[in-house]
Amino acid sequence: MEGIEEKALVRIIHAFFKLMGFFPKALSRGVCSILGLVFFHLDRRHRKIVLTNLTRAFSRTMTQAEIYRLGRMVFENLCQIPFEMGFFLRLNHRNFQKYFSFIGFSNLDSAYQKNKGVLCLTAHIGNWELLSGIPAMLGYPLSMVVRPLDFKPMDNFMKKFRTRSGGKLIPKNSSMRMILNSLKRGELVGMLLDQNVDWYDGVFVRYFGRPACTNKGLALVALKTGAPVVPVFLIRDGKRFILHCEPQVSLVRTGDKTKDIEINTERFTSIIESFVRRYPEQWFWVHQRWKTRPYHKWPKD
Repeated sequence: MEGIEEKALVRIIHAFFKLMGFFPKALSRGVCSILGLVFFHLDRRHRKIVLTNLTRAFSRTMTQAEIYRLGRMVFENLCQIPFEMGFFLRLNHRNFQKYFSFIGFSNLDSAYQKNKGVLCLTAHIGNWELLSGIPAMLGYPLSMVVRPLDFKPMDNFMKKFRTRSGGKLIPKNSSMRMILNSLKRGELVGMLLDQNVDWYDGVFVRYFGRPACTNKGLALVALKTGAPVVPVFLIRDGKRFILHCEPQVSLVRTGDKTKDIEINTERFTSIIESFVRRYPEQWFWVHQRWKTRPYHKWPKD
């Protein structure tokens, strides 16, 4: 019975997202403006997190009124994600380029041609949930490192959604061997590097001038394998999405493994920060990015 109920819930979730996809884009944006405003005022917990994070990041360059306005935009943009996911369910290899543009795609392709696999550095910006389908649509093998969701029916739906175009998933809690195998096969491996981790899983690097505990896995794999690291971000631009593929990141190798992991992780994080500064309303500010605190005194600027 439990399996039947779970399958039924998955079908209901799928139907919900598919229904969202039938909203015309102009109408969905109007609906999201209203929904974002409603959730911004009703969801006190996440509103506080967002405004606190924005204040930490922009207090020197924005007034409180500007930060408050940006906070509302963050909620509006988050509300667009399920509508866009529903719309993506209707796309296929023939029509998806009508809604997606590319900047610097040759950076990704030239790295792929090296036959070492490619580590795609990305973040929770724009609509990252669509990112897993784009390289597969273009014929590039892609695996995304993801954390399984706690609610099983939703997790099952997301697995199907993220792999519908041919991509594969690598569970975050057992990822290292699968990442290495994917790179040996010459595949792209997407890794999100903009969330807080516990101190034993990461290193502290600067993010908007503050110490942020960041997963060290990407730097570790890149240094170990020599696979090129290419920053890839999917940014919302009106009615379309733009896939930004930045130039390959040159790794720093000093001979000190610990130092190299810290330096390269900070370089990756600075690239993410540069995109968040360009598109601040599109980043996932509801996340407590600075939650883990360093035990030692952090050096001042």
